[in-house]
Amino acid sequence: MKILLSAVLSLCLMSGFGVADEAKPTIIVFIADDHGQLDSTPYGATDVRTPNMQRLAADGMTFTHAFVAAPSCAPSRAAMLTGLMPARNGAERNHTYKRDDVASLPEAMRRLGYQTAAFGKVAHGEKDTARHGFDVADERNDAAFISMFLDARDASKPLCLFIGSHDPHVPWPAIDGYDPAQVNLPPTFIDTPETREFRARYYTAVTRADTLLGEVRDLAKRHFDPARTLIVYTSDHGAQWPFGKWNLYDSGIRVPLLAAWPGVIAPGSRAGAMVQWIDLLPTLIDAGGGAAPEGLDGRSFFPVLRGGAATHREAIFTTHSGDALNVYPIRAVRTADWKFIANLHPEFVHTTFIDKGRARDGGRYWISWFEKAKRDPAAAATVNRYHRRPAVELYDLRADPFEQHNLAASPAHARRVKEMSDELAGWMRAQDDKQTVFAAPHLFTDPASTRPGDSTNADIWLPKESPNPKTGR
Repeated sequence: MKILLSAVLSLCLMSGFGVADEAKPTIIVFIADDHGQLDSTPYGATDVRTPNMQRLAADGMTFTHAFVAAPSCAPSRAAMLTGLMPARNGAERNHTYKRDDVASLPEAMRRLGYQTAAFGKVAHGEKDTARHGFDVADERNDAAFISMFLDARDASKPLCLFIGSHDPHVPWPAIDGYDPAQVNLPPTFIDTPETREFRARYYTAVTRADTLLGEVRDLAKRHFDPARTLIVYTSDHGAQWPFGKWNLYDSGIRVPLLAAWPGVIAPGSRAGAMVQWIDLLPTLIDAGGGAAPEGLDGRSFFPVLRGGAATHREAIFTTHSGDALNVYPIRAVRTADWKFIANLHPEFVHTTFIDKGRARDGGRYWISWFEKAKRDPAAAATVNRYHRRPAVELYDLRADPFEQHNLAASPAHARRVKEMSDELAGWMRAQDDKQTVFAAPHLFTDPASTRPGDSTNADIWLPKESPNPKTGR
Protein backbone atom coordinates (compact mmCIF):
# COMPACT_ATOMS: atom_id res chain seq x y z
CA MET A 1 0.00 0.00 0.00
CA LYS A 2 1.44 3.34 -1.00
CA ILE A 3 1.61 6.01 1.66
CA LEU A 4 1.00 9.39 0.12
CA LEU A 5 2.78 12.34 1.65
CA SER A 6 -0.41 14.32 2.05
CA ALA A 7 -2.19 11.46 3.74
CA VAL A 8 0.64 10.88 6.19
CA LEU A 9 0.90 14.53 7.14
CA SER A 10 -2.83 14.80 7.69
CA LEU A 11 -2.61 12.00 10.23
CA CYS A 12 0.15 13.66 12.27
CA LEU A 13 -0.98 15.19 15.51
CA MET A 14 -2.05 18.74 14.85
CA SER A 15 -0.87 20.32 18.09
CA GLY A 16 1.19 17.81 20.05
CA PHE A 17 -1.59 17.27 22.60
CA GLY A 18 -1.36 20.93 23.42
CA VAL A 19 2.21 20.68 24.73
CA ALA A 20 3.76 24.14 24.62
CA ASP A 21 6.99 24.52 22.67
CA GLU A 22 8.92 25.51 25.78
CA ALA A 23 7.93 22.21 27.43
CA LYS A 24 9.00 20.02 24.54
CA PRO A 25 12.33 18.25 24.97
CA THR A 26 15.39 18.90 22.86
CA ILE A 27 15.99 15.68 20.90
CA ILE A 28 19.53 14.77 19.84
CA VAL A 29 20.20 11.57 17.89
CA PHE A 30 23.84 10.60 17.29
CA ILE A 31 24.33 8.00 14.54
CA ALA A 32 27.58 6.10 14.11
CA ASP A 33 28.42 4.48 10.78
CA ASP A 34 29.10 0.71 10.84
CA HIS A 35 29.46 0.19 14.60
CA GLY A 36 28.69 -3.32 15.87
CA GLN A 37 26.83 -3.55 19.16
CA LEU A 38 29.40 -5.67 20.98
CA ASP A 39 32.25 -3.31 20.16
CA SER A 40 31.74 -0.87 23.05
CA THR A 41 32.09 -1.02 26.81
CA PRO A 42 28.36 -0.72 27.61
CA TYR A 43 27.97 -4.07 25.87
CA GLY A 44 30.82 -5.80 27.64
CA ALA A 45 33.86 -5.07 25.46
CA THR A 46 37.07 -4.80 27.45
CA ASP A 47 39.53 -4.06 24.65
CA VAL A 48 38.06 -0.88 23.12
CA ARG A 49 37.92 2.64 24.60
CA THR A 50 34.41 4.15 24.56
CA PRO A 51 34.23 6.31 27.72
CA ASN A 52 31.52 8.63 26.38
CA MET A 53 29.27 5.76 25.39
CA GLN A 54 29.84 4.34 28.85
CA ARG A 55 28.87 7.65 30.47
CA LEU A 56 25.75 7.87 28.33
CA ALA A 57 24.80 4.34 29.37
CA ALA A 58 25.37 5.26 33.03
CA ASP A 59 23.12 8.31 32.62
CA GLY A 60 20.32 6.41 30.90
CA MET A 61 19.16 3.16 29.34
CA THR A 62 21.09 0.51 27.41
CA PHE A 63 19.02 -1.54 24.97
CA THR A 64 20.46 -5.03 24.63
CA HIS A 65 18.16 -6.11 21.77
CA ALA A 66 18.10 -3.23 19.28
CA PHE A 67 18.08 -4.04 15.58
CA VAL A 68 18.10 -2.23 12.25
CA ALA A 69 15.84 -3.01 9.29
CA ALA A 70 18.70 -3.77 6.89
CA PRO A 71 22.50 -4.18 7.19
CA SER A 72 23.59 -1.55 4.65
CA CYS A 73 23.61 2.22 4.86
CA ALA A 74 20.88 3.53 2.53
CA PRO A 75 18.12 1.00 3.34
CA SER A 76 18.81 1.21 7.07
CA ARG A 77 18.73 5.00 7.24
CA ALA A 78 15.68 5.32 4.98
CA ALA A 79 13.81 2.87 7.22
CA MET A 80 14.73 4.88 10.32
CA LEU A 81 13.58 8.19 8.83
CA THR A 82 10.32 6.84 7.36
CA GLY A 83 9.27 4.20 9.89
CA LEU A 84 8.75 1.82 6.96
CA MET A 85 10.65 -1.29 5.95
CA PRO A 86 12.67 -1.18 2.70
CA ALA A 87 10.10 -2.87 0.44
CA ARG A 88 7.52 -0.30 1.51
CA ASN A 89 9.61 2.88 1.42
CA GLY A 90 11.44 2.08 -1.82
CA ALA A 91 15.05 1.97 -0.60
CA GLU A 92 15.85 -1.73 -0.89
CA ARG A 93 19.25 -1.99 -2.54
CA ASN A 94 22.10 0.05 -1.07
CA HIS A 95 22.61 3.47 -2.69
CA THR A 96 18.89 3.78 -3.41
CA TYR A 97 16.40 6.13 -1.78
CA LYS A 98 12.87 6.38 -0.50
CA ARG A 99 10.08 7.12 -2.94
CA ASP A 100 8.95 10.72 -3.20
CA ASP A 101 5.47 9.86 -1.93
CA VAL A 102 6.81 8.53 1.37
CA ALA A 103 6.92 11.01 4.26
CA SER A 104 9.92 11.42 6.57
CA LEU A 105 10.47 12.26 10.22
CA PRO A 106 11.21 15.99 9.70
CA GLU A 107 7.71 16.64 8.33
CA ALA A 108 6.10 15.11 11.39
CA MET A 109 8.40 16.92 13.82
CA ARG A 110 7.73 20.24 12.10
CA ARG A 111 4.02 19.73 12.73
CA LEU A 112 4.90 19.56 16.42
CA GLY A 113 6.72 22.89 16.25
CA TYR A 114 10.26 21.49 16.01
CA GLN A 115 13.12 22.80 13.96
CA THR A 116 14.95 19.85 12.41
CA ALA A 117 18.66 19.73 11.60
CA ALA A 118 21.05 17.10 10.27
CA PHE A 119 24.85 17.33 10.37
CA GLY A 120 27.19 14.73 8.93
CA LYS A 121 25.98 11.42 7.54
CA VAL A 122 22.35 11.12 8.60
CA ALA A 123 20.62 9.90 5.46
CA HIS A 124 22.70 8.28 2.72
CA GLY A 125 24.60 11.27 1.41
CA GLU A 126 24.01 15.00 1.17
CA LYS A 127 21.37 14.82 -1.57
CA ASP A 128 19.43 12.14 0.25
CA THR A 129 19.47 14.12 3.51
CA ALA A 130 17.95 17.06 1.63
CA ARG A 131 15.22 14.80 0.19
CA HIS A 132 14.09 13.94 3.71
CA GLY A 133 13.26 17.59 4.30
CA PHE A 134 15.43 18.71 7.23
CA ASP A 135 15.21 22.45 7.85
CA VAL A 136 19.00 22.65 8.11
CA ALA A 137 21.46 20.11 6.70
CA ASP A 138 25.22 20.10 6.24
CA GLU A 139 27.83 17.41 5.67
CA ARG A 140 30.06 18.99 8.33
CA ASN A 141 29.68 17.44 11.77
CA ASP A 142 32.50 18.86 13.88
CA ALA A 143 31.63 20.34 17.26
CA ALA A 144 32.76 23.87 16.35
CA PHE A 145 30.47 24.02 13.31
CA ILE A 146 27.50 22.62 15.22
CA SER A 147 28.15 25.08 18.05
CA MET A 148 27.95 28.00 15.59
CA PHE A 149 24.59 26.70 14.41
CA LEU A 150 23.30 26.39 17.97
CA ASP A 151 24.46 29.91 18.83
CA ALA A 152 22.71 31.43 15.81
CA ARG A 153 19.43 29.50 15.73
CA ASP A 154 16.08 30.71 17.11
CA ALA A 155 16.17 29.13 20.55
CA SER A 156 12.45 29.70 21.08
CA LYS A 157 11.73 26.69 18.87
CA PRO A 158 12.37 23.15 20.13
CA LEU A 159 15.08 21.31 18.23
CA CYS A 160 15.29 17.80 16.80
CA LEU A 161 18.96 17.40 15.90
CA PHE A 162 20.59 14.47 14.09
CA ILE A 163 24.37 14.15 14.00
CA GLY A 164 26.00 11.46 11.90
CA SER A 165 29.58 10.34 12.42
CA HIS A 166 31.54 8.97 9.47
CA ASP A 167 33.30 6.62 11.89
CA PRO A 168 33.86 3.74 12.16
CA HIS A 169 33.15 3.25 8.43
CA VAL A 170 36.12 2.17 6.30
CA PRO A 171 38.78 3.15 5.46
CA TRP A 172 39.91 2.82 9.06
CA PRO A 173 42.62 5.23 10.26
CA ALA A 174 46.12 4.44 11.40
CA ILE A 175 46.29 2.71 14.79
CA ASP A 176 46.20 5.13 17.70
CA GLY A 177 46.63 3.74 21.20
CA TYR A 178 45.79 0.09 20.48
CA ASP A 179 48.06 -2.96 20.45
CA PRO A 180 47.01 -5.44 17.74
CA ALA A 181 48.29 -8.30 19.86
CA GLN A 182 45.88 -7.39 22.67
CA VAL A 183 42.59 -7.03 20.77
CA ASN A 184 39.95 -9.71 21.13
CA LEU A 185 38.70 -11.44 17.99
CA PRO A 186 35.18 -12.86 17.64
CA PRO A 187 35.01 -16.64 17.09
CA THR A 188 33.90 -16.05 13.49
CA PHE A 189 37.26 -14.42 12.62
CA ILE A 190 40.47 -16.01 11.33
CA ASP A 191 43.38 -14.96 13.50
CA THR A 192 46.16 -13.48 11.38
CA PRO A 193 48.50 -10.52 11.97
CA GLU A 194 46.63 -8.58 9.29
CA THR A 195 43.29 -9.26 10.99
CA ARG A 196 44.65 -7.92 14.26
CA GLU A 197 46.08 -4.86 12.59
CA PHE A 198 42.77 -3.99 10.98
CA ARG A 199 40.88 -4.76 14.19
CA ALA A 200 43.05 -2.21 16.00
CA ARG A 201 42.43 0.30 13.22
CA TYR A 202 38.68 -0.31 13.49
CA TYR A 203 38.85 0.26 17.24
CA THR A 204 40.71 3.52 16.59
CA ALA A 205 37.76 4.63 14.46
CA VAL A 206 35.26 3.53 17.13
CA THR A 207 37.10 5.65 19.70
CA ARG A 208 37.07 8.58 17.28
CA ALA A 209 33.26 8.29 17.03
CA ASP A 210 33.11 8.11 20.82
CA THR A 211 35.14 11.32 21.07
CA LEU A 212 32.70 13.16 18.81
CA LEU A 213 29.81 11.85 20.91
CA GLY A 214 31.45 13.36 24.00
CA GLU A 215 31.87 16.70 22.23
CA VAL A 216 28.21 16.68 21.22
CA ARG A 217 27.14 15.96 24.78
CA ASP A 218 29.26 18.88 26.00
CA LEU A 219 27.54 21.13 23.46
CA ALA A 220 24.16 19.91 24.62
CA LYS A 221 24.96 20.76 28.23
CA ARG A 222 26.00 24.28 27.25
CA HIS A 223 23.01 25.05 25.04
CA PHE A 224 20.09 23.13 26.55
CA ASP A 225 18.51 22.29 29.87
CA PRO A 226 19.73 18.75 30.62
CA ALA A 227 16.42 17.95 32.32
CA ARG A 228 14.64 18.55 29.01
CA THR A 229 17.10 16.88 26.66
CA LEU A 230 16.76 13.39 25.18
CA ILE A 231 20.05 12.07 23.76
CA VAL A 232 20.22 8.86 21.74
CA TYR A 233 23.30 7.01 20.48
CA THR A 234 23.01 4.26 17.87
CA SER A 235 24.49 2.90 14.62
CA ASP A 236 23.08 2.13 11.19
CA HIS A 237 24.23 -1.53 11.27
CA GLY A 238 27.18 -3.70 12.18
CA ALA A 239 30.78 -3.22 11.15
CA GLN A 240 32.39 -4.13 7.84
CA TRP A 241 33.65 -7.53 8.91
CA PRO A 242 32.83 -10.95 7.49
CA PHE A 243 29.40 -12.09 8.75
CA GLY A 244 28.65 -8.50 9.82
CA LYS A 245 27.60 -5.73 7.43
CA TRP A 246 25.61 -7.06 4.42
CA ASN A 247 24.47 -10.05 6.52
CA LEU A 248 21.44 -10.80 8.67
CA TYR A 249 23.46 -12.42 11.43
CA ASP A 250 23.31 -10.43 14.66
CA SER A 251 26.75 -8.93 13.99
CA GLY A 252 25.17 -7.23 10.98
CA ILE A 253 21.77 -6.17 12.34
CA ARG A 254 22.13 -5.84 16.13
CA VAL A 255 23.27 -2.35 17.06
CA PRO A 256 24.05 -0.23 20.10
CA LEU A 257 21.16 1.87 21.36
CA LEU A 258 21.72 4.13 24.36
CA ALA A 259 19.28 6.82 25.51
CA ALA A 260 19.40 9.34 28.36
CA TRP A 261 16.83 11.87 29.58
CA PRO A 262 17.19 12.95 33.23
CA GLY A 263 14.00 12.48 35.20
CA VAL A 264 12.36 10.40 32.48
CA ILE A 265 14.79 7.54 31.79
CA ALA A 266 16.21 5.76 34.82
CA PRO A 267 20.01 6.11 34.98
CA GLY A 268 22.04 2.94 34.60
CA SER A 269 19.04 0.94 33.41
CA ARG A 270 19.08 -1.89 30.87
CA ALA A 271 16.22 -2.97 28.63
CA GLY A 272 15.88 -6.39 27.04
CA ALA A 273 12.88 -5.29 24.99
CA MET A 274 13.29 -6.04 21.28
CA VAL A 275 13.17 -2.75 19.39
CA GLN A 276 14.01 -1.77 15.82
CA TRP A 277 15.18 1.30 13.92
CA ILE A 278 11.77 1.65 12.27
CA ASP A 279 10.51 2.30 15.82
CA LEU A 280 12.66 5.41 16.26
CA LEU A 281 10.40 7.68 14.20
CA PRO A 282 7.23 7.04 16.23
CA THR A 283 9.25 7.05 19.47
CA LEU A 284 10.69 10.51 18.80
CA ILE A 285 7.27 11.83 17.81
CA ASP A 286 5.91 10.36 21.04
CA ALA A 287 8.70 12.01 23.05
CA GLY A 288 7.86 15.34 21.39
CA GLY A 289 4.23 15.11 22.51
CA GLY A 290 2.73 13.88 19.24
CA ALA A 291 1.11 10.81 17.78
CA ALA A 292 2.71 8.85 14.95
CA PRO A 293 1.02 8.54 11.56
CA GLU A 294 -1.08 5.46 10.86
CA GLY A 295 0.24 2.76 8.59
CA LEU A 296 3.86 2.66 9.75
CA ASP A 297 5.83 -0.53 10.30
CA GLY A 298 7.41 1.07 13.35
CA ARG A 299 5.75 1.72 16.69
CA SER A 300 6.81 3.78 19.66
CA PHE A 301 8.90 2.21 22.42
CA PHE A 302 8.62 5.36 24.53
CA PRO A 303 6.86 3.34 27.29
CA VAL A 304 10.04 1.24 27.56
CA LEU A 305 12.16 4.38 27.87
CA ARG A 306 9.93 5.65 30.67
CA GLY A 307 10.14 2.33 32.49
CA GLY A 308 6.45 1.56 32.03
CA ALA A 309 6.97 -1.47 29.78
CA ALA A 310 9.51 -4.28 29.69
CA THR A 311 8.68 -5.73 26.28
CA HIS A 312 8.03 -4.29 22.83
CA ARG A 313 8.26 -6.74 19.91
CA GLU A 314 7.94 -10.50 19.84
CA ALA A 315 9.79 -10.81 16.55
CA ILE A 316 12.16 -8.76 14.40
CA PHE A 317 12.11 -9.02 10.61
CA THR A 318 15.15 -7.93 8.61
CA THR A 319 16.00 -7.77 4.92
CA HIS A 320 19.01 -7.39 2.67
CA SER A 321 18.79 -6.97 -1.10
CA GLY A 322 22.35 -6.21 -2.11
CA ASP A 323 25.08 -3.74 -2.87
CA ALA A 324 27.26 -3.17 -5.92
CA LEU A 325 29.51 -6.18 -5.20
CA ASN A 326 27.07 -7.96 -2.91
CA VAL A 327 24.22 -9.44 -4.95
CA TYR A 328 22.80 -11.75 -2.33
CA PRO A 329 19.19 -11.17 -1.19
CA ILE A 330 18.42 -12.44 2.31
CA ARG A 331 15.39 -12.30 4.64
CA ALA A 332 15.20 -13.24 8.32
CA VAL A 333 12.97 -13.39 11.35
CA ARG A 334 14.38 -13.27 14.87
CA THR A 335 12.76 -13.90 18.22
CA ALA A 336 14.39 -13.52 21.62
CA ASP A 337 15.83 -17.04 21.35
CA TRP A 338 15.84 -18.10 17.69
CA LYS A 339 16.90 -16.81 14.26
CA PHE A 340 15.60 -18.13 10.93
CA ILE A 341 17.36 -16.95 7.76
CA ALA A 342 16.18 -17.48 4.18
CA ASN A 343 18.92 -17.09 1.56
CA LEU A 344 16.73 -16.45 -1.47
CA HIS A 345 19.39 -17.51 -3.97
CA PRO A 346 21.84 -19.96 -2.41
CA GLU A 347 23.22 -20.62 -5.90
CA PHE A 348 24.80 -17.14 -5.79
CA VAL A 349 28.26 -16.59 -4.33
CA HIS A 350 28.18 -14.36 -1.26
CA THR A 351 30.73 -11.60 -1.90
CA THR A 352 31.12 -8.08 -0.51
CA PHE A 353 33.52 -5.15 -0.52
CA ILE A 354 35.50 -7.14 2.06
CA ASP A 355 36.75 -9.85 -0.30
CA LYS A 356 36.40 -7.83 -3.52
CA GLY A 357 37.41 -4.40 -2.23
CA ARG A 358 40.52 -2.32 -1.80
CA ALA A 359 43.44 -3.00 0.49
CA ARG A 360 42.64 0.07 2.61
CA ASP A 361 39.08 -1.21 3.20
CA GLY A 362 40.11 -4.63 4.48
CA GLY A 363 41.13 -6.38 1.29
CA ARG A 364 44.57 -6.95 2.76
CA TYR A 365 43.36 -8.89 5.79
CA TRP A 366 40.96 -10.90 3.62
CA ILE A 367 43.96 -11.97 1.50
CA SER A 368 45.50 -13.32 4.70
CA TRP A 369 42.33 -15.34 5.35
CA PHE A 370 42.32 -16.65 1.79
CA GLU A 371 45.97 -17.71 2.02
CA LYS A 372 45.60 -19.32 5.45
CA ALA A 373 42.60 -21.28 4.18
CA LYS A 374 44.91 -23.07 1.73
CA ARG A 375 46.70 -24.82 4.61
CA ASP A 376 44.33 -24.63 7.60
CA PRO A 377 41.06 -26.64 7.49
CA ALA A 378 39.36 -24.42 10.09
CA ALA A 379 40.21 -21.29 8.10
CA ALA A 380 39.04 -23.01 4.92
CA ALA A 381 35.70 -23.78 6.57
CA THR A 382 35.29 -20.12 7.57
CA VAL A 383 36.08 -18.83 4.07
CA ASN A 384 33.75 -21.41 2.53
CA ARG A 385 30.94 -20.46 4.93
CA TYR A 386 31.44 -16.81 4.01
CA HIS A 387 30.95 -17.50 0.30
CA ARG A 388 28.52 -20.44 0.30
CA ARG A 389 25.22 -20.25 2.19
CA PRO A 390 22.43 -22.86 2.42
CA ALA A 391 18.85 -22.04 1.47
CA VAL A 392 17.76 -21.80 5.11
CA GLU A 393 19.53 -21.35 8.42
CA LEU A 394 18.29 -21.78 11.99
CA TYR A 395 20.18 -20.74 15.11
CA ASP A 396 19.59 -21.25 18.82
CA LEU A 397 20.71 -17.81 19.96
CA ARG A 398 20.94 -18.70 23.65
CA ALA A 399 23.36 -21.56 23.03
CA ASP A 400 24.99 -20.14 19.91
CA PRO A 401 25.07 -16.31 20.04
CA PHE A 402 27.58 -16.03 17.18
CA GLU A 403 25.36 -18.16 14.92
CA GLN A 404 27.94 -20.74 13.95
CA HIS A 405 25.88 -23.95 14.15
CA ASN A 406 23.06 -24.18 11.62
CA LEU A 407 20.27 -26.40 12.96
CA ALA A 408 17.94 -26.10 9.96
CA ALA A 409 18.59 -29.66 8.75
CA SER A 410 18.07 -31.23 12.18
CA PRO A 411 14.89 -33.38 12.37
CA ALA A 412 14.49 -32.21 15.96
CA HIS A 413 13.88 -28.66 14.69
CA ALA A 414 11.77 -29.42 11.61
CA ARG A 415 8.62 -28.01 13.18
CA ARG A 416 10.37 -24.80 14.25
CA VAL A 417 11.82 -24.36 10.76
CA LYS A 418 8.36 -24.77 9.23
CA GLU A 419 6.71 -22.33 11.65
CA MET A 420 9.36 -19.63 11.29
CA SER A 421 9.54 -20.10 7.52
CA ASP A 422 5.77 -19.65 7.27
CA GLU A 423 5.90 -16.59 9.53
CA LEU A 424 8.62 -15.01 7.41
CA ALA A 425 6.82 -15.80 4.15
CA GLY A 426 3.60 -14.27 5.47
CA TRP A 427 5.42 -11.11 6.51
CA MET A 428 7.06 -10.84 3.09
CA ARG A 429 3.67 -11.08 1.39
CA ALA A 430 2.27 -8.38 3.67
CA GLN A 431 5.22 -6.19 2.76
CA ASP A 432 4.67 -6.83 -0.96
CA ASP A 433 8.29 -7.96 -1.04
CA LYS A 434 9.02 -8.85 -4.64
CA GLN A 435 12.38 -10.45 -3.80
CA THR A 436 14.03 -8.45 -6.55
CA VAL A 437 17.57 -9.27 -7.63
CA PHE A 438 18.97 -5.84 -8.47
CA ALA A 439 22.17 -6.76 -10.33
CA ALA A 440 24.04 -9.65 -11.92
CA PRO A 441 25.29 -12.05 -9.23
CA HIS A 442 28.57 -13.87 -8.86
CA LEU A 443 28.15 -17.58 -9.62
CA PHE A 444 30.11 -20.64 -8.56
CA THR A 445 30.60 -21.58 -12.20
CA ASP A 446 33.04 -18.65 -12.41
CA PRO A 447 36.24 -19.54 -10.50
CA ALA A 448 37.04 -15.84 -10.09
CA SER A 449 33.95 -15.38 -7.91
CA THR A 450 35.66 -16.77 -4.82
CA ARG A 451 39.06 -15.20 -5.45
CA PRO A 452 39.95 -11.93 -3.72
CA GLY A 453 39.53 -8.86 -5.87
CA ASP A 454 38.44 -8.66 -9.50
CA SER A 455 38.82 -6.54 -12.60
CA THR A 456 36.48 -3.85 -11.27
CA ASN A 457 38.81 -3.23 -8.29
CA ALA A 458 42.23 -2.98 -9.89
CA ASP A 459 43.51 -0.85 -7.01
CA ILE A 460 43.04 -3.58 -4.40
CA TRP A 461 46.74 -3.36 -3.50
CA LEU A 462 47.01 0.42 -3.61
CA PRO A 463 46.69 1.87 -0.09
CA LYS A 464 44.99 5.23 0.05
CA GLU A 465 44.92 8.02 2.59
CA SER A 466 42.10 7.96 5.11
CA PRO A 467 39.38 10.54 4.47
CA ASN A 468 39.05 13.68 6.51
CA PRO A 469 37.19 12.50 9.66
CA LYS A 470 35.16 15.73 9.67
CA THR A 471 33.81 15.36 6.14
CA GLY A 472 34.30 11.72 5.20
CA ARG A 473 36.03 12.84 1.99
